[in-house]
Amino acid sequence: MKEDQTIKEYSNGEVIITFEASKCIHSAKCVNGLPEVFDVKARPWINASGATTEKMVNQVQKCPSGALGYYFKEKQTEDKNSISEQVVEAIPNGPLMVYGNLEVKLPSGETKKTNKVSAFCRCGASQNKPFCDGSHKKIDFKG
Repeated sequence: MKEDQTIKEYSNGEVIITFEASKCIHSAKCVNGLPEVFDVKARPWINASGATTEKMVNQVQKCPSGALGYYFKEKQTEDKNSISEQVVEAIPNGPLMVYGNLEVKLPSGETKKTNKVSAFCRCGASQNKPFCDGSHKKIDFKG
């Protein structure tokens, strides 16, 4: 299966919210935490005018997979999303979370640079390996 590496952007004129579907593990933290901005039934599903910049940035920072990101239009950098060291955390019954700047070698041989956080499959069922796609929930993975 070819990985969709499309990054969509949504702006309120001050901050640009980014979304990379291939990284999403469907934790629903965005939808449950700020439904006036994140609504999977709406198109587009991210309404960057639905809340203040501060509220949106705070919610994006809670995204466990790094599928959501942001950068400020004025700075045109993702410095707030970057982490200089790496930290690894095994989520009970879920993915292996790696926080920090990484270079990931994909099964195709390509290299992908990631920052902030990456969720790696531990259950073996992901269709987006080495990244988690939320399959652990469907197969009731324990570990």
